[in-house]
Amino acid sequence: MTLQGKTAVITGSNSGIGLGIARELARAGADVVLNSFTDREEDHALAAQIAAEFGVQARYIQADMSNGDACRGLIKEAGRCDILVNNAGIQHVAPVDKFPAETWDAILAINLSSAFHTTAVALPMMRAAGWGRVVNIASAHGLTASPFKSAYVAAKHGVVGLTKTVALETAEEPITCNAICPGYVLTPLVEAQIPDTMAKYNMSREEVIKKVMLERQPSREFATVEQLGGSTVFFCSDAAAQITGTTLSVDGGWTAL
Repeated sequence: MTLQGKTAVITGSNSGIGLGIARELARAGADVVLNSFTDREEDHALAAQIAAEFGVQARYIQADMSNGDACRGLIKEAGRCDILVNNAGIQHVAPVDKFPAETWDAILAINLSSAFHTTAVALPMMRAAGWGRVVNIASAHGLTASPFKSAYVAAKHGVVGLTKTVALETAEEPITCNAICPGYVLTPLVEAQIPDTMAKYNMSREEVIKKVMLERQPSREFATVEQLGGSTVFFCSDAAAQITGTTLSVDGGWTAL
């Protein structure tokens, strides 16, 4: 399939899952808008690299996803948004009674509220264009829970609920809204944690991955950013035109447990 002529805005996309999704959308022909809260030369260089590699238009727009006005401003500055991928997110681990209130607020703002703000501005653009796709990057934790991740689990469950609501509100239009629920994904952030975990448990790299990091992922393999990008491209395809308001688990069987 081709996404030529479409513009995709991907939040939190200067690394990891967001960047992987942006690359796969560009590979399919979409113009892409990258985003994060920084505004560095390397951020803009990433966009230039994608443009050169895939022959599409690509640019980087700085916006802080913890700020509702900035979220809305990102979509307005993009000028067009046929495909919206709400990916920005942060994590913190602590018991509920010791969870910092300001961290709770930040996680809910970035992981959940940002998707509301961007979607609210993107939908009129999609309606004007006569076509649209919203893909929310939730998590296995949008469908199940783990201890000590109260804010993240609450936010990701909220993303799944928001996905269903937007899908119902656009059900009679050529617009769909779906959520992808990854398990553990091999990103640069996860890769950087492996050596410390090896030292902590006195284990080999393979043992750490299979026995510690992927304990809850039955496949004992990480999902890849390319797989998540491919799943996003599928949701944008004609084959997925009647798929809306649902979740797609890319979790090696985690949520089947």
